[in-house]
Amino acid sequence: MGFHSRQRSIPPMPTVNMLPLMDVLMSILAFFILISMTLTHQQFVVDVELPGVGEGTTVGTASEPLIVGLNARGEILIGEQAVTPEQLLATIEAYLAANPNSSVMLQADRRSSYEQVLQLLGRMRQVGGKRVSLAISPL
Repeated sequence: MGFHSRQRSIPPMPTVNMLPLMDVLMSILAFFILISMTLTHQQFVVDVELPGVGEGTTVGTASEPLIVGLNARGEILIGEQAVTPEQLLATIEAYLAANPNSSVMLQADRRSSYEQVLQLLGRMRQVGGKRVSLAISPL
């Protein structure tokens, strides 16, 4: 008896090609990113009636602020009259006591030194606190 030895050929191992799988995953990821970006910019409209101009109450009307001037020579002015620092502080106290909703503004000449302006503003704030401010002019 003659045996024929036949060698069986082993089929090659199947391989998984990952490139099409990665293409599909990237497409799905891009889809979800685009959808999430469009949903985050969605604005919800709420029907709210806003108050009109004529409605509401006034809390209190602020009177005109007290204007204190400082010229280039270092003189302190209230209106057109030069005053001493002590007179200025007494005037500010009296004005703020008489006008509780008002404020005091310092208008300094642009040729005044910063040191003079800061010293005077500091003195004024000791009396008037947060109701004292420095006036500026637009360029």
